[in-house]
Amino acid sequence: MNKIASLAIAGIAALVSTSTSAQVELNGEFKQGALIRAKVQPGTQVYLNDDPIKVNPNGEFAFGFSREAELKQMLKLVYPDGLTELKPLSIEKRDYKIQQVNGISKKIMKPDPKAQSRAAKDSKQVKTARAQFSPNDAFNQTFIWPLTGRISGVYGSQRVYNGKPGTPHYGVDVAAKTGTVVVAPADGVISLSVADMFYSGGTMIIDHGYGVSSSFLHLSKLYVKEGQAVKQGEKLAEVGATGRATGPHLDWRVNWYQMRLDPTTIVPSMKSVLEKQSTK
Repeated sequence: MNKIASLAIAGIAALVSTSTSAQVELNGEFKQGALIRAKVQPGTQVYLNDDPIKVNPNGEFAFGFSREAELKQMLKLVYPDGLTELKPLSIEKRDYKIQQVNGISKKIMKPDPKAQSRAAKDSKQVKTARAQFSPNDAFNQTFIWPLTGRISGVYGSQRVYNGKPGTPHYGVDVAAKTGTVVVAPADGVISLSVADMFYSGGTMIIDHGYGVSSSFLHLSKLYVKEGQAVKQGEKLAEVGATGRATGPHLDWRVNWYQMRLDPTTIVPSMKSVLEKQSTK
């Protein structure tokens, strides 16, 4: 095989679901917003763009690509025998849905000082929960949807209010009736469980280990407490329309530490899940 063909194949491999070298396996979608789960020889040191990544005793680890991630990144692997491997990563650029919304009142655009103070306190709590590290290996499980239904909002979408860009949407919204059960997408430990936050209402976060966490927003009832261990499929809460929600739905988010990722990159498509349910 000539050199040009070899380079072309290498470039294609970076975009498929599984990429391997002699001593590393990378599983996930190589695109903006994706979570990657990986495995190397135990004892290997791993760096993404020179930033160290924690690796479990089995050689398993995770990392992510943000909504606007650079399209060229570098994974460095330092093996126990001292060998260093540099693995270039090619990331697929995504186009996000942008919606123009005009005529929004200043009151809605900028809440009063009391509300802003409350929102800032909420944000600090959420960031603290996402920043936690635990040696839980649940991050490497096959995740499931926390509930099924119509997708009403997608990751990365953004509204421009009166010409001013709003914060992008960092989750996937699933429309459902108030009271619909929400279950754990994977094992973990509850790192945040708050009944009423200003923007997100009933809010819960599960720590799945090694920086990977799930967030659940706009909940009406919460059944588990902070510090409680949960198993995949266990009842966590109920769907609501709490906080700044226009109707009942679940906003499910996946994070790698403070990086917001697209949950749909680690579960089967909702369409395939619903089709499977309809045939039972």
